[in-house]
Amino acid sequence: MERARIAVCHITEGSMSSSPSAARGSVSAATGASPDPYLPGAGTNAFRVGRYELDLDYRVASNRLSGKAVLHGVTCAPTSAIVLDLVGLRATKVLLDGRKPLRFAQRAGQLVVTAPAPFEPDQAFTLEVRYEGNPRPRRGPWGEVGWEELTDGVLVAGQPNGAPSWFPCNDHSGDKASYRFTVTTEANYRVVCNGVLQSHTSRSSRETWVYEQLEPMAAYLATVQIGRYVPLDLDAGRHGAPVPQSVAVSPALADRARTGLARQPAMMRTFSNCFGPYPFPAYTVVVTEDELEIPLEAQSMAILGPNHLGLDWESQRLIAHELSHQWFGNSLTAAAWQDIWLHEGFACYAEWIWSEEARVMPVAERAAAAWHRLAEEDQDILVGDPGPERMFDDRVYKRGALAMHAVRLAVGDLAFFAVLQEWTATHRHGSVTTQDFIVAVSGATAVDAEALLHPWLYEEPLPPLPLA
Repeated sequence: MERARIAVCHITEGSMSSSPSAARGSVSAATGASPDPYLPGAGTNAFRVGRYELDLDYRVASNRLSGKAVLHGVTCAPTSAIVLDLVGLRATKVLLDGRKPLRFAQRAGQLVVTAPAPFEPDQAFTLEVRYEGNPRPRRGPWGEVGWEELTDGVLVAGQPNGAPSWFPCNDHSGDKASYRFTVTTEANYRVVCNGVLQSHTSRSSRETWVYEQLEPMAAYLATVQIGRYVPLDLDAGRHGAPVPQSVAVSPALADRARTGLARQPAMMRTFSNCFGPYPFPAYTVVVTEDELEIPLEAQSMAILGPNHLGLDWESQRLIAHELSHQWFGNSLTAAAWQDIWLHEGFACYAEWIWSEEARVMPVAERAAAAWHRLAEEDQDILVGDPGPERMFDDRVYKRGALAMHAVRLAVGDLAFFAVLQEWTATHRHGSVTTQDFIVAVSGATAVDAEALLHPWLYEEPLPPLPLA
């Protein structure tokens, strides 16, 4: 099998270059009413999915996947077809409401299902799709994303458009749904999915794992991890962290994982105090046996390589970064990718908060170091709308974090963390926009947040370093 070639850049320290994608269309924050201009052709405005039920049978040795996806949706507009995103896999049968076979066609990464009669607005439907093939990551401006073979197992990294590489979906960050995962694979492998494990059964040489993800989730955050893992619990009680935390790791890496993640419960406590209650029932870290270029986050999970388990600041900041995404990116998900700074700027600032809490370096010094580095780089990006080719540019992370620091210094610590906790509570498990955040800050403080944030987000020149 191939080794992981994860190339999507969540938290690199340098900027990422790639060929630009054409942008078209617009986004409605309230309904996700049209395709995201950063992902032309992905997603649809015709319907929303409220729940996915995925039943997968996977053969590790041959990388063969047989799947059944049941989508419970409702139409948002009159339509004569249901268009789903599905890449590299072949649909074999489609049923409407469990009984009516439908005509369908596949082209250009889409599964187009013809309805027997036009759907009316607000019409509920259930679509069952049977499909099969050898899943593989899809190539794009951000590298290869989606279903990825490891040396002995599977990793799924969906950001931003990898979900269709393993199940048919409405691939739009603003369309969030609950999920049920039923995954059958060879014995002696452990399957880890989003949500809470409901059951684990064995039959002959096959084992079946069932997970339930009740909190709404964008399709790109759905994941399956398969490996020769054993579960370990982290000692949360010693640090007062209120959330169950576990690690799925090979026995050979168990000690390294315990050591490298020893401070994660304290991170959880710190972030819960700063951002509000952790938004999911539990948190799981998967440690692959393969080294990974970068760590990855999925809803209620993070995926690390053994090369991310060090006690140095670089490793620890990555652990903190992925944990903070559970608030910023997973519970609160940008309605459109142009607002990705709401994920990455907030997560980068969380790193700085942890740096100060861990007595590595104060936030003010982290901010100054980031500002001086940015001052030496080209001033040619709008952080609040960087364009699809620059979604994962390091300047979105660092300048987004500096924008957060500017708000904090303008309103004071008490008001700043009160705003963040109200922000995460009000929009819990929902979709958000930059304008939503501006309204939240301005509504809770005497600061004109739009005037304060505009230079950081929508002007190219770097504003002066925020000072207390």
